[in-house]
Amino acid sequence: MRSVCFTAVASSDGVVERDFTVGEVPGVLFSPASGGDHAPLVLMGHGGGLHKKTPALVARARDAVTKWGFTVVAVDAPGHGDRPRSAADERARTDLREAMTTGDAGGVRAVSARYGAALAERAVPEWQAVLDALQELPGIGTEAPVGYGGGITLGTAIGIRLAAIEPRITAAIFGGGFVVDQALIDAARRITVPVQFLLPWDDEHVDRESALALFDAFASTEKTLHANPGDHRTIRWSGVDDGFLARHLGVN
Repeated sequence: MRSVCFTAVASSDGVVERDFTVGEVPGVLFSPASGGDHAPLVLMGHGGGLHKKTPALVARARDAVTKWGFTVVAVDAPGHGDRPRSAADERARTDLREAMTTGDAGGVRAVSARYGAALAERAVPEWQAVLDALQELPGIGTEAPVGYGGGITLGTAIGIRLAAIEPRITAAIFGGGFVVDQALIDAARRITVPVQFLLPWDDEHVDRESALALFDAFASTEKTLHANPGDHRTIRWSGVDDGFLARHLGVN
């Protein structure tokens, strides 16, 4: 088993932020400056073309630490952030840009579905290896409950496939903004933990009917859908159950 190698540490406003690697996977761990031993662990994914330290993700992570006492981990997806891009990564990005530039909606959907599935195939075992390594740390351990904090687009395309096979995840937040194919529907049907699903209602790249079909496919007995106006990149969430993960991860 590969272990966690910490490479940098910083602390501010009650949050300790530690960069690390597990094998070739770079990540960042956010934890309370005090009293955080064996706190619930939340895995956070990032969007397509982004990385583990986008301002929005960092803000969400720090809020989760200071408000709920969680420990939060984010990693760069394959070909993103600090990770090198393969020829296949570059080709997929080029194809996607060309389809979006020409207004080829079918091309955007085809490339997104194909590339998202390929990234998830690589990312899911990496997330499991990171989780294995983090649970070896004395401050986390195997007794800390685990949730998935999602993020829309790629973070959810990977997260659904991860939650479908990873029994350690006991609650999850997912979101729309990505192409839904039959493989993703099949993965959703294997998920039985509580789910909160966030849907950008006016996404120009993904039809809402497919997102609703995905929500319907979750086998969870407790699942809620929160839809807000907004397109693929500009949306302000309101009315979301802010305490969803805290409630299901045992935080009073």
